[in-house]
Amino acid sequence: MRSNTVSGAKTPRRRKAAAPRAEIRTKVTTVHGVELRDDYDWLRAGNWKEVLREPEALPADIRAYLEAENAYSKTLMAPTRSLQRDLVKEMRGRIKEDDASVPQPDGPFLYYSRYRRGGEHPLICRRPRTGQPASAEKNTGNSREQIMLDADALAKGKDFFDLGDTAHSPDHRLLAWSADEAGSELHRIRVRDLASGEDLAECIPDTTGDIVWAADSLSFAYVGVDADHRPSKVFRHRLGDDPAQDTLLHDEADAGMFVDIDETQSGRFLLISISDHETSEIRLVDLSQPDAAPVTIAAREVGRQYDVEHHGDELMILTNADGAEDFKIVAAPVADPSPANWRDLIAHKPGRLILSHVCLKGRLIRLEREDGLPRIVIRDLATGTETSIAFDEEAYGLGLDAGYEFDTATLRFIYASMARPAETFDYDMATGERVLLKRQEVPSGHDPAAYRVRRIFATAKDGAQVPISILHRADTPLDGSAPCLLYGYGSYGSAMSASFRIRPLSLVDRGFVYAIAHVRGGTDKGRRWYLDGKRDKKRNTFTDFIAAAETLADNSFTTRGRIVAEGGSAGGMLMGAVANMAPALFAGIIAEVPFVDVLNTILDDTLPLTPPEWPEWGDPIRDVSAFNNIRSYSPYDNVTAQAYPPILAMGGLTDPRVTYWEPAKWVARLRATMTGGGPILLHTNMEAGHGGSAGRFDSLKETALAYAFAIQAVGEGWPETGST
Repeated sequence: MRSNTVSGAKTPRRRKAAAPRAEIRTKVTTVHGVELRDDYDWLRAGNWKEVLREPEALPADIRAYLEAENAYSKTLMAPTRSLQRDLVKEMRGRIKEDDASVPQPDGPFLYYSRYRRGGEHPLICRRPRTGQPASAEKNTGNSREQIMLDADALAKGKDFFDLGDTAHSPDHRLLAWSADEAGSELHRIRVRDLASGEDLAECIPDTTGDIVWAADSLSFAYVGVDADHRPSKVFRHRLGDDPAQDTLLHDEADAGMFVDIDETQSGRFLLISISDHETSEIRLVDLSQPDAAPVTIAAREVGRQYDVEHHGDELMILTNADGAEDFKIVAAPVADPSPANWRDLIAHKPGRLILSHVCLKGRLIRLEREDGLPRIVIRDLATGTETSIAFDEEAYGLGLDAGYEFDTATLRFIYASMARPAETFDYDMATGERVLLKRQEVPSGHDPAAYRVRRIFATAKDGAQVPISILHRADTPLDGSAPCLLYGYGSYGSAMSASFRIRPLSLVDRGFVYAIAHVRGGTDKGRRWYLDGKRDKKRNTFTDFIAAAETLADNSFTTRGRIVAEGGSAGGMLMGAVANMAPALFAGIIAEVPFVDVLNTILDDTLPLTPPEWPEWGDPIRDVSAFNNIRSYSPYDNVTAQAYPPILAMGGLTDPRVTYWEPAKWVARLRATMTGGGPILLHTNMEAGHGGSAGRFDSLKETALAYAFAIQAVGEGWPETGST
């Protein structure tokens, strides 16, 4: 039993608690001549699509098992109830309850969102424009404010409610809005008359929730979700028409491609994006023409990606074409934007990854990352001169918010570091003047000087240098005695920003070192960093994370066996893999909505995400080498007879991305196979999906459970259990 050196953990009451044992109902399949035996396939409901819409349709035997797991987790975590309440109180105390976004100007109004004190969901608001910059603190209680949408009122009485998109019409008369009321990411779209405050008769079900208005404010585009839960169709809905008669703008026949919509900053074009993880195709629709048909910019070509912005008679295209691994920006005429007419505007520079771009009148702005740190670069399109916005800290986050308007010299950006709360600035691109509009307020108090932010590097097995961003209190002893929470993701090219997070402070203030491992599979060090962590190189993601944990210990930030690993979704797959590969290194594993049943999922092309996932993981149905590779690391398939650290797996019943049965099956196999260690806990949110509870305070309870688990793992441990 470890001694408790972390404040806040309570000495557990000793009791016997028997873990649930899932019934074995073996299913045998043969793929590429290999026999796959799955003892727990029965936990996947045959009517899972129905369950996404109607959670009460879950078969009784599966519900009984999940509820038994929840009861077991509750029993084992019972000694931390007081701690969990304290954690929720602390985290809530860092949230400004009546917080508001900084208003964004658009024509005659300033648009913003805010929360009422105690509110779980936002109020979508506007007020007349005065021409003067206004901080968010002045929004609340403004006598000229119009609350366009009250999401708290809409959520009342519902087990789950998540507001999706809100889009006001160009003439400012209407607000189209969407919401998910099951956690399954199936959104209904409605339209509100802002003069009367009443919703129109329109109600469009089974959409992604995204909305783009036409210039005449009489119609809008949206994406429909098909019977397999895939976004595949783009429609134009004209106000007053029956949605069943909506105009079909695009119907994607390839189940491996996702469909999305957006609009150019100029407001001129609707962008219909068809893409997977390595190939894209974009079709333009002129929003000024009520019946305009889509025009393809460049037909899909495997491996070529691009994104589009618009300025005057030209399109500005961000692309990896012609070997531009870290992307370049080309210009093309609107009249004929085919690749034959692309000309380089911002040349490719290896190691400098261009993340995104936007056009404001006379200027092209790009967000890029080099040496692991972001910056914003502003290019004057008339002169070609460039200015940049960057900061000197070892690790920080930087983002830009172009707002609603095109004809403006003001660019808004947001800066934060792991110790410094977010700051929102308006930047005058003509003069270079920065105006601080808002500094994130931490009501319970926060002194950045009390913390230290570091960036170190771990040497991976092949010599690659893996960045690690670190936050700890200035008075935390760095002699190896501190526990550590190490977070990782490492898939789909997603980079982990070293920005301010209020929740981990509850661990850091208890003596934890909080660290982020920027492992391969993300784009933290450029596109090559991503490519070296996917498909047949996926193991680099796992070994990078292990190297990061060992490096933290070797540099006395912590000690082996005092590290709690955390990751969610594809990061949960990382958790499952490192639990199999280096169990003794970790005091505990927190796997949130973990993608752990990788082989079975990627072999099943009826699941919503499987065909679009093949470019990321490989196609194990048609490619035996991809099958063997995935089988070699899939966490569920590589559970072995060894001791495992304590593991907390967290799932969501209506999750369409990582289905609830993945963590359930993984936990069942771990318990049946492991030779010692544990305990293994499964907590399934029976009323939510991939993102967990939707309310801003409700979600704190799940974080508190995870953090209490982490504190317990490095402290007194758990009550005696009848079984692992």
